[in-house]
Amino acid sequence: MPAQTARTEFAQALKAVSTQTGLGVDVIIEKVKDAVIAAYKRDAREKGVDVDSFEYEVQIHPVSGEMRIFAWPLETPDNKKDVTPPGFGRIAAQTAKQVIHQKIREAERGAVITEFTGKVGSLVSGMVLRFDGNDVRVEIGKAEGVMPFDKRIPNERLNLNQRVTFLLEEIKETPHGEDLILGRNSEEFVKKLFEREVPEIASGNVVIERIAREAGVRTKIAVRSKEPGIDPVGSCVGQKGVRVQTITNELSGERVDIIPYSEDAKEFIKASLSPVEVVSVKLDKKAKKATVEVPGDQLSVAIGANGQNVRLASEISNWEIDIVGANAKENEETKTPEDVK
Repeated sequence: MPAQTARTEFAQALKAVSTQTGLGVDVIIEKVKDAVIAAYKRDAREKGVDVDSFEYEVQIHPVSGEMRIFAWPLETPDNKKDVTPPGFGRIAAQTAKQVIHQKIREAERGAVITEFTGKVGSLVSGMVLRFDGNDVRVEIGKAEGVMPFDKRIPNERLNLNQRVTFLLEEIKETPHGEDLILGRNSEEFVKKLFEREVPEIASGNVVIERIAREAGVRTKIAVRSKEPGIDPVGSCVGQKGVRVQTITNELSGERVDIIPYSEDAKEFIKASLSPVEVVSVKLDKKAKKATVEVPGDQLSVAIGANGQNVRLASEISNWEIDIVGANAKENEETKTPEDVK
């Protein structure tokens, strides 16, 4: 009677694993047999037994579930001998349990990867688990993702157990399986944050035309409305600035400039330098260069720290921008021939 119970438990376990993993019972049994043989060989080698000159097979008793090892010299299968060592049943049972658990974990991981395949390119929320050097390991539901160093926001400080939003950029094959690759420093990440926080963008009534970003410092985003009566900049800023402030907080304080998109190059260049007052814009269409005149007292603001503002304005407008101060320009025009040498 106990033997019959053992068989029933063994059969039920196989059936449960088969259902959970989608693998056939025969396939699972073969995996168990392979693992049992590997365990036997490992133990036998430690005892000085020559295991490389023999073939092996595992036989599983159909009633008790007991496993026995048979061996024979290579190419002479007629000389099979039972080589099951004393007490091997315990090792075989442990090995079978390990294989079954491994297959369950693989199936669960496979299901998780399948779930996240449809989320590539979307925002996901996760909790910081640990730091692997400069990489960040993140818990996302039942899965674990990684944010590599080159996808982090420079100088951003993250803490253990902190909940953060990420862009799921890709699912990457590695020697240890598939990794969920996360990022926070791309322009696409900012775009997805605006889609989440601004209903007019999510509905398609307001469109993000261009983004220029220096992660951790500043982003410029150009928007336009597809519907009359909708203010694209106001929609993104939100009442009392609440929408853009939410995004700025998510970006750890990164400044976000929201500007109206225009097909008119001069108007768009002016907007891209906002909030600086632009006196004039002269375009060299052949060289795709723009000379922008601003009040002298706003010259440093127009250029920005380390040239950042004009650099981002050039990137988002697709024009090379040269900033000149109005006072400097007036001085140049009033110079006498004797002043120029």
